[in-house]
Amino acid sequence: MSQSILHKHYTEKVVPELMKKFGYKNPHQVPTIKKIVINSGFSATADKNHVQYVNDEIAKISGQRPITTKAKLSISNFKLREGQPIGCKVTLRGASMYEFLLRLINISLPCIRDFRGVPTRLDGHGNYTLGLNDHGIFPEVSSDGTNATIGMDVSINTSASNDEEGRELLKLFGMPFRKTSAEVEAEEAAAAAASA
Repeated sequence: MSQSILHKHYTEKVVPELMKKFGYKNPHQVPTIKKIVINSGFSATADKNHVQYVNDEIAKISGQRPITTKAKLSISNFKLREGQPIGCKVTLRGASMYEFLLRLINISLPCIRDFRGVPTRLDGHGNYTLGLNDHGIFPEVSSDGTNATIGMDVSINTSASNDEEGRELLKLFGMPFRKTSAEVEAEEAAAAAASA
């Protein structure tokens, strides 16, 4: 099986760049992406058809059959009973993880209307979670006959020891992070200086 484009990019470009920036002595110290978890929840009162629909759509997007997550507790206020289906999730590793990330960064995110970049906040341990409101941004999803939009969380789990390393790793993979006001000002100043 041929090496994925993104994995090749990681070994040829990302590793040397991170070694230079953070002063790693050994390529094995360089952070990497360990897994990507796609998680989608639905109402406890959802019927079987909707549960099946969500599972099918997540399978199309990820290329892997998801597992159905079930409630661990009964909560009467939420009409929730123990063991009731409340969502589905799929964990991607290896080649399928890189393929999904490539499609997410280059095809799906730019399809979001008025897209200005994704939030830059990580979880404090170098991991990144992105919330998506509409699964229709993925090219695998057919727009004909789509009876509901599905929201999901895409969690990218890295081996980075802190947020700075994790953010730099994702940035080098091409993750379109939203620019801070300082970065925007610096770009505008550089453009003004170039045109003067």
